[in-house]
Amino acid sequence: MRAAPRLRFLALFVLLFPAASQAQSDVKQGVQPVGRIVEDPKDPLKGWSPFWSRVANEGRALVDVSASRDGRPSIRIEHKGARDWSLGRQTLESVSTGQVFRFSAWVKVAEKSRAVLSVVLRDAQGGTIDWSYGEAVATAPEWTLVESRFMIPRGAVTMQPRVIGDGPATAWLCQPSLTLDPESIAIASSLDGRKLVLADARLRVDVDPATAAFRLRDLRSGREWTQKPHGSTLMVTGAGAKADEVSLDLVDPRTILKLRATLRLDPSRPELIVELTGDGPLSASIGFPYPFATETGSTLILPVNEGMSYPVDDPALPAMQYILYGGHGLCMAWWGVVDGPKGLMAIVETPDDASIRVPRVDGRLCLAPLWDPQKNAFGPSRRLRYVAIDDGGYVAMAKRYREYAKSIGLLKTLAEKRAANPNIDKLVGAVNVWCWDRHPASIVREMKDAGIDRILWSNAAAPDQLKQMNEMGVLTSRYDIYQDVMDPATFPKLQYTHSDWPTKAWPADLMIDARGDWIRGWEIEGKDGGMYPCGVTCDRQAPAYAIERIGKELANHPYGSRFIDTTTAAPWRECYSTQHPATRSESRKFKVDLLDVVHGRFNLVTGSETGHDAAVPFVDYFEGMLSLGPYRVDDAGRNMIQVVEKVPPQIEKFQVGAYYRLPLWELVYHDCVVAQWYWGDYNNKLPAVWDRRDLFNALYGTPPMFMFTAESWRQDRDRFVKSYQTAARVARDAGYSEMVGHEWLSKDHSVQRTRFANGESVLVNFGDRPHRTPEGAAIPPLGIQVQAAGSSR
Repeated sequence: MRAAPRLRFLALFVLLFPAASQAQSDVKQGVQPVGRIVEDPKDPLKGWSPFWSRVANEGRALVDVSASRDGRPSIRIEHKGARDWSLGRQTLESVSTGQVFRFSAWVKVAEKSRAVLSVVLRDAQGGTIDWSYGEAVATAPEWTLVESRFMIPRGAVTMQPRVIGDGPATAWLCQPSLTLDPESIAIASSLDGRKLVLADARLRVDVDPATAAFRLRDLRSGREWTQKPHGSTLMVTGAGAKADEVSLDLVDPRTILKLRATLRLDPSRPELIVELTGDGPLSASIGFPYPFATETGSTLILPVNEGMSYPVDDPALPAMQYILYGGHGLCMAWWGVVDGPKGLMAIVETPDDASIRVPRVDGRLCLAPLWDPQKNAFGPSRRLRYVAIDDGGYVAMAKRYREYAKSIGLLKTLAEKRAANPNIDKLVGAVNVWCWDRHPASIVREMKDAGIDRILWSNAAAPDQLKQMNEMGVLTSRYDIYQDVMDPATFPKLQYTHSDWPTKAWPADLMIDARGDWIRGWEIEGKDGGMYPCGVTCDRQAPAYAIERIGKELANHPYGSRFIDTTTAAPWRECYSTQHPATRSESRKFKVDLLDVVHGRFNLVTGSETGHDAAVPFVDYFEGMLSLGPYRVDDAGRNMIQVVEKVPPQIEKFQVGAYYRLPLWELVYHDCVVAQWYWGDYNNKLPAVWDRRDLFNALYGTPPMFMFTAESWRQDRDRFVKSYQTAARVARDAGYSEMVGHEWLSKDHSVQRTRFANGESVLVNFGDRPHRTPEGAAIPPLGIQVQAAGSSR
């Protein structure tokens, strides 16, 4: 391995800004700067522009002598409209890059009101850079000093202080102040264009110390990836390099948070490791490193549930953003971009407070990380690694992540789980059935007689029915939930109440947000037509409720399985309760502890909703992984039993369309967790696309899901049997096998093939014309070829 050349540390000198005002001169001399807003003690509205609202005459600002502070009258703001409003200063302040300001005022607001101090930043041409920069929020009903401290970013030449809001509000403002901070002079200039370099035999990384952007070149393939500092205001205050490390000192001008970024190459792999550290308050996400620019013809690879591929130049696709800490974001902590077999992926090693944004740069989609605050602070160091892929594309990315998942303890196979719980074998290849008939054993007998021999019965049943189904080899399960809990005082107002709400959790064990309010969850229809929100049980408290409930129930209900709703679908949440606080990392741990109550303590086959790989060692099946979260039937979680005849566009294009979706989850975890459709988005939910759902099940080696009544089962018995035979056989045969490959065999992706470690392969034609294989076999439209080792069927 060739070592990178040693570079001397590049010290950045301090740039003193030219004196633009007496306040700046005072700062240089160490004198406390004077206020930049001069308030008339008799007319506090003097110097402010007329009140503005989105709809004329919906609000006003006036002097209020009755609501004074320190003998000074206040400005009272009243707004009755549903949209945004503002009160801004008449004079624009001239500003320079790197200046630090404090904008403060004494503020109080009426109940359910909110007011925000901020400034408008504009460039030299008068264009708006940011409409609400340096936000400080006021929500208290008593006089409170609200203060924002921020730095002027590059490009801004004027600012306008404002008070803004959105929706109905009454607020009082007194003694506003805008001052220049002495720290303004401690901002560095750019360097002289020299680069900082890391290099070995596989990769070369050039870092621009002026912008903190870098260029990564894969020396094996010659492919180069270049960053653009898009959507970030970070400024460099220092940079340096050693033989094996580049360091960058950065500052976030929104909060004056100082950061240190270090870059180093992995000595054993073609990978770049980036770590970001900081210590201080953080109110909004940090975007670093910047996005790598994409080229026409390349494709983004994102593990959205099973997985998605997004052509970067597809004009129909919007900009997107996903969290990494919940099943309705990215279900695995990686993403990538491919250009044929070559690509670049990122593995996020600290995902609990991380997101990803998917902006358009130069008209093309690209990818960049966001580091979210941890309890309003930067928190622990943030770390990711970029992996250069010289061959294998998205399959190679999935396999690299599988290797990483194994190294951190997430890879636990179904075979390993079966050793501890033999009932796992009843799950593999079993259709998941949701049916609310009170006599399920008779339906199960009919299903068995019809050839549906492996069944996960998901609905609760009486003990005698459970015993009969258990004797027939059925995996018996039931729904359960510990997240949502309703105020008992609200019960009389509701259309229905749920017996599984952990009602004892109200209100002491509810999650509390940063404002001290309880976090809202699922909403229930009221008798008056309104919607009433549940509270969210703190994840720290939930395991104790599960231990009590499940232990009592298993004494006379012989279930073999249990489904815990929302646990892996909902995000890891911060709790600000003084009695049971939690960071997102702790929230994740307590969610896993809840699942392990089911999986480990009671040795039940365990399911949860949507899916996230943080729970793989403790969960055996995920309901919803195949049902791509952003593209389900509208309001899929309600009225699940209703069959939908007209196929919505998002279902046609993304959910059952062959072009965009990928089995990324299966390429990583097929032999670890059984993936299923969502209970409001099951195989027979939309009859017009039932065949396509069955084919995706077969292609991915996953079992189907049915929801029916006794009547609809008997009416469509033959169609259910056909679905089971198409979808479930591969799930059984290859259920304990790793998915080792996936490929598109046609340009429109209508013909696809998967391969499994047991030698089985599945070829599916989603198209509208026959496909002929190299061996001469013709696969008809919506046809399938399953080939085991040495044979086909």
